[in-house]
Amino acid sequence: MSANSVLKTLTDTAFDSVEGYRQAAEKANNPQLKQALERRRVEREKTVSKLNAEIERQGGELVTKGTMTGSAHRTWMSIADAFENGDEAAAELVEEGEDYLKGKFKSALDDDDLDPQSRTVIQQCYAEISEGERFGDMIDKQFD
Repeated sequence: MSANSVLKTLTDTAFDSVEGYRQAAEKANNPQLKQALERRRVEREKTVSKLNAEIERQGGELVTKGTMTGSAHRTWMSIADAFENGDEAAAELVEEGEDYLKGKFKSALDDDDLDPQSRTVIQQCYAEISEGERFGDMIDKQFD
């Protein structure tokens, strides 16, 4: 798979999580959780921007919306919907969504075909994705 298609897949998936966090923050009941979800959304938007900058550097087309299909999109939309059933159920789904995303970035880093600059960008983004995964674990425990 070319570096550009790897980057596009990661960006699509990260963009889906931005939308998921946006909707989840709107629907969460707990004010601290709302704030925390909003902070994660802002951090994830920075990740999408970094990935898009690398796609653009390679001459690819910017990702301006999520996939609207696929398992990542369904996962993040179900997270947002779960907040209607209470923060506890939704917190568990945030953890699952972040685990999924971290797995996608980990697999991309295992790809030997990445050029050094793309690999560096993905590694930088993986750090934020890992923070998101830790956040998912933390809120899952907090609301369990």
